[in-house]
Amino acid sequence: MSQNPRLVLTERFTEAVEYARQLHTEYRKGTGIPYMAHLLGVAALVMGEADGRVPVTENMVIAALLHDAVEDHGGMPRLHEIKDRFGSEVSRMVAALSDTFAEDHDKKEGWEDRKNNYLARLRGEPDDVLLISAADKLYNAKAILDDFKEIGPAVFARFKRGAKEQLWYFDELLKVFRAHPPNRIVNDLERVVQELHAQTSNKA
Repeated sequence: MSQNPRLVLTERFTEAVEYARQLHTEYRKGTGIPYMAHLLGVAALVMGEADGRVPVTENMVIAALLHDAVEDHGGMPRLHEIKDRFGSEVSRMVAALSDTFAEDHDKKEGWEDRKNNYLARLRGEPDDVLLISAADKLYNAKAILDDFKEIGPAVFARFKRGAKEQLWYFDELLKVFRAHPPNRIVNDLERVVQELHAQTSNKA
């Protein structure tokens, strides 16, 4: 049994769920799956590590719920609102998990610039951010793998870049995560990415 303090969820968690629900009314790319499935899934993965090496706090769970709010719904003004509503620890983590702070969704930086800048920043982030980031990427990679098994390479048409670029990004993320002590999320991510490599190679 871990010696970490017990993770307790309060009304702040409930408020964050409702905040995310009102903000993220979109659906996962190319699907009829509400985006909230992703946010709740990432938060669940983070909560599942409460007995792990990194002490999981309610602030981390809230940051997991809100990790896409800034890059997808309002940029810096959104980050300021998150800080006002949920505090500086949550806003610190959400900022670190965002690959753009552009207020206008259509004026984001290019995909390559955003991903390279995110990778560069991630290398210096603390354990709480790294754990949430790994959970986010695991959820994404598993969703891609599951859909690839059903519809094949067509799954990559949903994204701004194809299989080669997406797999490059997952590989680079794993290098960052593997520079730190391992956890179950990173181990699972590595297995999923390896299978994704194998599946795409077989159908190339």
